[in-house]
Amino acid sequence: MYYHFYGFNESPFNMTPNSRYFFQSAKHTEALNSLRYAIQERKGFIVITGEIGSGKTTVCRSLLNELDSRTKTALVTNTHIGAKDLLCTILEDLEVDYTPGSKSRLLSQLNAYLIEELRHDNNVVLIIDEAQNLKPAVLEEVRMLSNLETEDEKLLQIIFLGQPELKDKLSLQKLEQLRQRIAVYYHLTALTRQETCEYIQHRLKVANNGQDREYFTEGALFAIYKHTRGIPRLINQIADSALLNGFVYDKEKIDEELMLEVINESPTKMIAASKLKAKVKSWE
Repeated sequence: MYYHFYGFNESPFNMTPNSRYFFQSAKHTEALNSLRYAIQERKGFIVITGEIGSGKTTVCRSLLNELDSRTKTALVTNTHIGAKDLLCTILEDLEVDYTPGSKSRLLSQLNAYLIEELRHDNNVVLIIDEAQNLKPAVLEEVRMLSNLETEDEKLLQIIFLGQPELKDKLSLQKLEQLRQRIAVYYHLTALTRQETCEYIQHRLKVANNGQDREYFTEGALFAIYKHTRGIPRLINQIADSALLNGFVYDKEKIDEELMLEVINESPTKMIAASKLKAKVKSWE
């Protein structure tokens, strides 16, 4: 609702991962390059970890958007499932016309599909988001999928995206064979202070057709970094709230005072519903 006031085409801080807003920080770019390399070289297992809101899903979306038609992908987001349900999910996401049955029968059908794709020189990638939720027994079943291979290469590239506890789970003795098969491991850390400012400016620029207009003072940007510790999702939340408050109070640039009041949820700056409604109506 503040788009017109600030000259945006859309919200610059939408919470939904969008590859158009991908910010090429050193860490996010390295994570993306690690995925590219592992897929191109058919390395098998890849693990990307990071704190909640650190940008793992956005990196994944950016990867998916650049893969060509010769790379088939299956994305699993529900990880509170058993091994058989996981196999069904993979087959369905790959659009395989399979016949339901036992786990071994499902695995056989997946193997037949992978061999056929290899015959056409296609690559197949399985991406499991929130992988830290998988039970150790299911993780072991996923390891078995890596046995689907020829003498020269893996038939299936498997990417685990998860929170830091995924690394702890993978360190379990019972998962040693899986751990030994991880070809690429990358941990995505938070943005630095400078990167946080650049991240904010990048998203603002994308949303306003590339203009270099300043929307936050230096003090406001530092307040965002101090409050969010460089976590992209938290940055989006607080920056969006600040712009909404700025819109209501006719502030063309968010200063440190308003930013701190938004962060602290000061009663003097909390948006009254009636005032917000009146403000929106004036812009209709």
